[in-house]
Amino acid sequence: MHIDPYIVIGSAVVGLLVGLTGAGGGALMTPMLILLFKVSPPSAISSDLVAAVLMRPVGAAVHLRKGTVRLGMVGWLAAGSVPMAFLGAYFLHLLGGTKSAQTHVEQALGAALLTGAAAMVLRYVLDVRSGADRTTAIRDVVIKPVPTLVIGMIGGLIVGLTSVGSGSLMIVLLLFVYPMLSSKNLVGTDLTQAVPLTAAAAAGALIFGSVQFGVTASLIIGSVPAVLIGSLLSSRAPDRYLRPVITFVIFASGLKYVGVGTTGLGWILSVTGIAAISTWLVCARPWQRGPAPVPAGGPAEDQAEDQAEGAAEESAEPDRARTG
Repeated sequence: MHIDPYIVIGSAVVGLLVGLTGAGGGALMTPMLILLFKVSPPSAISSDLVAAVLMRPVGAAVHLRKGTVRLGMVGWLAAGSVPMAFLGAYFLHLLGGTKSAQTHVEQALGAALLTGAAAMVLRYVLDVRSGADRTTAIRDVVIKPVPTLVIGMIGGLIVGLTSVGSGSLMIVLLLFVYPMLSSKNLVGTDLTQAVPLTAAAAAGALIFGSVQFGVTASLIIGSVPAVLIGSLLSSRAPDRYLRPVITFVIFASGLKYVGVGTTGLGWILSVTGIAAISTWLVCARPWQRGPAPVPAGGPAEDQAEDQAEGAAEESAEPDRARTG
């Protein structure tokens, strides 16, 4: 069993993104193995799924410990996703498991993710204009069983059809069903529901797939510590920092699914990143800060006190003259 250090490094980068956002694992890890390390698609998909069985619980454990997981929501998501993952695999078998059939499904998913990324930007703009703040405590969130179950079913079906994660799509759908839930709670809930879903998909990969255990071990060595670090950061990160990262990862995943090449993807993401930073600089203008508040007892306060004392002395002089 050969451990590839470059796969370890690459999986660490992807694992950090998974821990931070709960999204992008399957959409980034599998293409990385295929395009950069020339692993065959069936082996890349199967090895990634098996490695994710250990990667996802690490992030979920951190969020469970921090109290950023709604277990009732996880239960409804898993109730829909786990059986639909098997059903999706059966549908793929009926389709013949051809590359063209899977490509069509992935392109549809990519379009959905790009739409979701645009919707997240729109939601952010509307929140800013309305003054809405996603600070609702996780325990105060009222679970909506039917919509949550449907989200799980959609995510599980996509996993079964494409053999890659659907965390990005689930994050977007949960964001609209639970609009006041903070991003760290969305990430924690999504990572936790992915544990049974990934386990079911990995069982199918072990039975029907072609797992390369050297690749799997390399992925585990790199991704598990990185997911731990990313989850620790995301469980504490303010919402205003975490949401742009989630949106960017979903946008990148959508581009990859619709078939954008590696070079084109790099250029699009670079231009988008520069445009986003420029827009933030123009709108926020961080260099234009108001004057710092003067501390009590500072020079301004001392000057005001001197002026008050001088005025009091001037008003007292005529009194002294009359008494004299």
